[in-house]
Amino acid sequence: MNRQKFSGVKENFLQRRYGVSLGRRYVLAAASVVIFGVLGCSQIDSNKSALAQSSLPQSETPLEKKTVNTDTKILESNNKFSFKLFSEVNKSDGGEKNIFLSPSSVAIALAMTYNGASGSTQQAMAKTLELQGMNLSEINSAYATILKQLLDNQDPKVQLKIANSLWANQDIKFQSEFLKRAEDFYQAKVSNLNFQDATAVNTINNWVKDNTDGKINKIVGQIDPNQVLFLINAIYFKGNWSNAFDKNKTAEYPFNIASGRQKQYPMMSQDGEYKYYENEQFQAVSLPYGKDGKISFYIFLPKQNSNLKAFSQNLNLENWEKWMTQFNKQKGFIRLPRFKTEYDVTLNSALKALGMEEAFSNKANFSGMGKNFAISQVKHKTFVEVNEEGTEAAAATSVGIVATAFRQEPKPFRMIVDRPFFCAIRDNQTGSILFMGSIVEPQ
Repeated sequence: MNRQKFSGVKENFLQRRYGVSLGRRYVLAAASVVIFGVLGCSQIDSNKSALAQSSLPQSETPLEKKTVNTDTKILESNNKFSFKLFSEVNKSDGGEKNIFLSPSSVAIALAMTYNGASGSTQQAMAKTLELQGMNLSEINSAYATILKQLLDNQDPKVQLKIANSLWANQDIKFQSEFLKRAEDFYQAKVSNLNFQDATAVNTINNWVKDNTDGKINKIVGQIDPNQVLFLINAIYFKGNWSNAFDKNKTAEYPFNIASGRQKQYPMMSQDGEYKYYENEQFQAVSLPYGKDGKISFYIFLPKQNSNLKAFSQNLNLENWEKWMTQFNKQKGFIRLPRFKTEYDVTLNSALKALGMEEAFSNKANFSGMGKNFAISQVKHKTFVEVNEEGTEAAAATSVGIVATAFRQEPKPFRMIVDRPFFCAIRDNQTGSILFMGSIVEPQ
């Protein structure tokens, strides 16, 4: 896509303000925070704000319509980063506990942060985020386009809101171009705060709470003396199944935990026609949300002769894209547990392993924001609940920066999700992976 076309898309995007109905019960929410601490003093020009929010786009049936008018290079970069991040987190946890991440939220927060990186720090972040070969203008314009497509929709049963904000210490000076790009391309609300005031924490947390329908109540615990900036991304998704599960069919069945033990869990059951794919290693099904199925909940169930660890070793962008083309409509029966789980992780080690180590060191160069910045900590917390009517989930990521020094009609399938499985929530129009996780033990 040429620069002129991107510019036109950007101008249209920046002129819009999006509305969203928050009345439904089932919600998916994500929040990402980038926290900055530095030496020195100055201030941001104004308390400008811009919030992107809306429901998701309409189209034909999922998986039959490919990505439309979207910068596919950025989408590929985001999804590649998503699988790399999940793999690194999975390594550290050893496959013994539930994992649930919002890679889109993390990627957006880090993309805004990337606008302040320079020199070898920018190169290191580009490697981690898979942004090599793209200049900053192309990256930001592509994100503006993707955000617009994600949010441009009329389906009343499936809604998505994406909001960004920058909260700055009123005594610290930041590069005006850095702030302007956050506003222009990411529709970020930019505000000054007195970080010495005890109410500053509540102000930030209330914004996150408001933009995640109360699913993320607290992302900032306290503001240390050397903290100067918080970049926050919040993703809010609300969707009911296109075909809700009958609560009367929910019953107790055994679930085989990775340790070899069995536990009884309430399992939801349903017959119908689904997008389905099966190979020698796993069964997979797509359960759509809303009227048009633009977003789906994907379940990948390793077969009895395999396991979740083996599946995870094959989980990468190349295989994912190949698998997405193999789903075909097929009649069948599915049984899966109602589940609810919470997860938290510090992402420092994972991001360093992916090539961002310099950004955490005294060699970090964030001169595009100001002077002497380095990342101190990246925290990620999530919550997810799946039941008969839909899905509810939340995620929060905080990044702290401190001063440095089918084709034939097959027979109906049976998919009994009674052992650890992988799942993902994907926007089928853009291909963006909003959430992904492995469920070892429903809680």
